[in-house]
Amino acid sequence: MLRPSYSDLIKAVNSEVEPGEDPIVTSRYSIVIATAKRAKQLINGSKPLIETDSRKPLSIAIEEMNQGKVKIIADNEKK
Repeated sequence: MLRPSYSDLIKAVNSEVEPGEDPIVTSRYSIVIATAKRAKQLINGSKPLIETDSRKPLSIAIEEMNQGKVKIIADNEKK
């Protein structure tokens, strides 16, 4: 079982959304895509944003999201 759960990750990512605004992430698919992109960055040489004993890029990416170290930018916010 995935720890943290998808629900926990969605709550963590949407924690900074102001009341009345649309949540950034509404589906598990969005979480999967975002963590996969971050894991690919780690594989390609990016440094982890957290202290961890794990050497697995996907595990690091999930924990970074859970701790709020990685932000997901909605498509309409990209420049």
